[in-house]
Amino acid sequence: MKVLLIDDHPLILSALQTVIKGLGDDVTVAGAGSAREARAALAADSDFDLVLLDLQLGDANGFDLLADLRETYPALPVVVVSASDRTSDVIRSIDMGAMGFVPKRASNEQLFEALRLVMSGGIYVPPMTMGSGTAPSVQETDTTPGYLRVVRREASASDFQKPPPLASLGLTPRQTDVLALLLQGKPNKLIARELNLSVETVKDHVAAVLRALGVSSRTQAVLAVSQMTQQGGFSAWRPSR
Repeated sequence: MKVLLIDDHPLILSALQTVIKGLGDDVTVAGAGSAREARAALAADSDFDLVLLDLQLGDANGFDLLADLRETYPALPVVVVSASDRTSDVIRSIDMGAMGFVPKRASNEQLFEALRLVMSGGIYVPPMTMGSGTAPSVQETDTTPGYLRVVRREASASDFQKPPPLASLGLTPRQTDVLALLLQGKPNKLIARELNLSVETVKDHVAAVLRALGVSSRTQAVLAVSQMTQQGGFSAWRPSR
């Protein structure tokens, strides 16, 4: 597995390289200290399996680089590794197509868990963004997505019980396929093409998936599913056909 680390702090970049190599003997790691270096590295060799991106870069806004990577290399998974753990940054990163968000204060074990989940097809967000009582509280506002507000209220009322497994949602095999592609950030047209369905049929399936998850947007669906698959990855609950 080839990993590209993008961070403008030399010590953090070096530390991350050492940690990522601990994933296995077959892992090779390249580092880029700026957005310019990252673009040059990918232009010279786009055969990377994973990108870890810091949001605070000296020569560019990390969100701008994330948007560029998702447009130029849509099949390349990007995981944000940031000193920030603000809910708004997590949601924005996932909404822009990141496959995960890991705070830099996370342990090596949490980072490994996140990367294994992403590489198995899942999406990782830190549990604290969903209202876990072990994390710093987040000020709730009128712009906070409804799903997050509901989870916070339920967490307070029930001492934070883990969400039910995805298998209990009762999705049909086709709805499960649609959800899998939705989690990859694919729009309805591409989902329709890959599954050989009409766009209208895909829209119906997406609506059914959102209803089953109790959310109203794709980003909220990603956050919901990420919490349900922290232990086993998306593939762990997909029904066999």
